[in-house]
Amino acid sequence: MSLLHIENLNVSYGAIRAVKGISFDVEEGEIVTLIGANGAGKTTTLNTIAGLLKPTPYSQITFNDKSLIGIPAHTIVSKGIALCPEGRRVFTGMSVQDNLDMGAFTRDDAEAAETIEKVFESFPRLKERRNQSAGTLSGGEQQMLAMGRALMSKPKLLMLDEPSMGLAPILVQEIFEIIKRLHSQGTTILLVEQNAQMALSVADRAYVLETGKISMSGPARELLEDDRVKKAYLGG
Repeated sequence: MSLLHIENLNVSYGAIRAVKGISFDVEEGEIVTLIGANGAGKTTTLNTIAGLLKPTPYSQITFNDKSLIGIPAHTIVSKGIALCPEGRRVFTGMSVQDNLDMGAFTRDDAEAAETIEKVFESFPRLKERRNQSAGTLSGGEQQMLAMGRALMSKPKLLMLDEPSMGLAPILVQEIFEIIKRLHSQGTTILLVEQNAQMALSVADRAYVLETGKISMSGPARELLEDDRVKKAYLGG
């Protein structure tokens, strides 16, 4: 049984079909990545799983063998799925600590206190800056904060949407090291990423999205060596 099972997922914005009948699975303990050009439907897919968008009828999203269709976003968080959104979306006027506390709204204080210590172990820079306003952090630190906030709900599945977007190459490397570390600690990850090279180098399996459809899928290492993928996404 897959942790997450997507079948025939269709999502429309008005008359525009953004996702066209895609199906894929995420097994417990995996990193699965969705790669593709801008507008391929990657972010729409994550937002629909998170309950922020509604799929069309007959779409199936099951998590831990239970359907997520029609369930509100905050309930989906309490079921064990957390989304770290594209563009970070930290609360810039609030402190680092308060941002992290916002991520723990589904949990009691004792559990949250335990988790925040683990988040600070993963992101020591956040601990140093816990009382700083989130708006004063660098782009890389804000990305760490967004990831830390998502981890505060102690998710079974962490969905990361474009974690390297807008970051300098050295910070991209650091963010991906953190992704690998979180994975080694047992977090299952669904990763959407424009940097196909980095995504495929950390993932177990990958799906290539083109204009709302899955055009290719397979072990990430194989896709990294595939000439079509190299040509389209790796500058090869």
